[in-house]
Amino acid sequence: MSSDSARHLGAGDQAAAEGAAPAGNRQPSPFAGLGEKFDSSLARGVSNITRRALGPYQTAIVRIGFAFVWLAFMLREFPHRHVLYGPDSPWGHDLAVRLLNDNHAFTVLFWSDDRAFFELVYLLGIAVCVALLLGWRTRLMTVLFMITVLSLQNRSVFMGDGGDNVVHLMALYLVLSRCSQVWSLDARRARRAAERGVPATRDPAGVLLWALCGLVLALAQLTGFATTLALFDEHGPILSFWEFPGLGWGGIFWGLWLIYGGWWAVRRFAPGEPRLVGEMIANIIHNAGLLVIMVQVCIIYSAAGWYKIQGSRWQDGTAVHYPLNLDYFTPWPDLTEQLGNVGMLVMVLTYGTVFVQVAFPFALLNRKAKNILLFLMIGEHIGIALLLGLPFFSLAMIAMDSVFLPTVFLVWLGRQAGSPVRRLLGRRGAEPGTAPAAGAAPAKGVTGAEAPVPPQAAPAAAQQGEPRIPAQASAEDGKGSGSGGEPDDRRPAWADRG
Repeated sequence: MSSDSARHLGAGDQAAAEGAAPAGNRQPSPFAGLGEKFDSSLARGVSNITRRALGPYQTAIVRIGFAFVWLAFMLREFPHRHVLYGPDSPWGHDLAVRLLNDNHAFTVLFWSDDRAFFELVYLLGIAVCVALLLGWRTRLMTVLFMITVLSLQNRSVFMGDGGDNVVHLMALYLVLSRCSQVWSLDARRARRAAERGVPATRDPAGVLLWALCGLVLALAQLTGFATTLALFDEHGPILSFWEFPGLGWGGIFWGLWLIYGGWWAVRRFAPGEPRLVGEMIANIIHNAGLLVIMVQVCIIYSAAGWYKIQGSRWQDGTAVHYPLNLDYFTPWPDLTEQLGNVGMLVMVLTYGTVFVQVAFPFALLNRKAKNILLFLMIGEHIGIALLLGLPFFSLAMIAMDSVFLPTVFLVWLGRQAGSPVRRLLGRRGAEPGTAPAAGAAPAKGVTGAEAPVPPQAAPAAAQQGEPRIPAQASAEDGKGSGSGGEPDDRRPAWADRG
């Protein structure tokens, strides 16, 4: 064998030996498996937003909070209702109509300046707040709640203390949410119907309410009752036209009415794949609405904090001193005067307010930091309510902040609040606010009120041929910032999971 052949053979043996080296000795690529991990995370995220309505306790506490705020406000101002929003208001009906011609806002109080009509709308608003607070026919009540809030606030736009803007926005967002999954009469009704094996679509009262709403819409449009808007010149009104029956707000209300009726028809006559697709669409809309509420909270605090930074009084640490010494905001003059004269306390409150508001959106990246800042902000609003005499503003802000409360805390709060009621009624039942069971189909009435069906009712639902959207039980559930997931009973009830 020649030397060249031996040299080539040695090179081949070396290459073969290197090719036969064990795979464990090779250096793995840092990008190996990234595609599979991304696909898995994407699939899990899509499943979470399509197969379940996230944050059932958070949306329920927001519903209860804002219904209570608006109810308390309407009861508080009941003796002065005619001056604030009624026919005796300094902001007269003709001035309100002129403004509506410019901003195209919606209110049923523009349809008539009759005193009896105003009384009807105001009393209806009180009844709607009570029904929404209790979670009775919640899907319909969210729409009526939006109508009453917009009607009163757009009638007299100069009445409010800042909290009315939050109520205004949340009244719109609640229409998109499935906020009666827990802590509602709808959930209890659906649970009892499932225990008796009664189909969720057997709801004559819901069908009657749906037909009544359609009749009211048709009468308002066809009779010309909603035709009080007018164009003005220097001599007075020159042209009346319809705002409600048009493609604007009228189209929105007719669209909601048709969607609710269509959803009942799908569940009644096509409970297979159409119902499954409808459930997924409803979950997506709910989760998108929940995200919008969270983003709205971050925008409010970010804008407030960054605008404060630009103010000279906030920069030198004396801004809190001035509202504490204004006659308009001193329900306890002696107390606020003493607090306002303590320089160190004023400086801490001033800088602390700016820090909490600016840092809160960034604190959402860490659960513990978020809970601490959330506790500080709620304490700040309680202080504003007591020291500055703005209770409804503070209640509205606390109700808005509650969307970030941890699930385990809300479950514990629901149990503590429900215990006296159960003892008073002298009966034992399911814990109020029971989380939706995995694999349970949400039962809904004709108005779209949703509630978890207990596991023992699952065979009955299966016999009816209705598909179920399985819940995604994984290690990732409940690890968000209090926006879903089951509580961990092994931890203290008031502590969030680490």
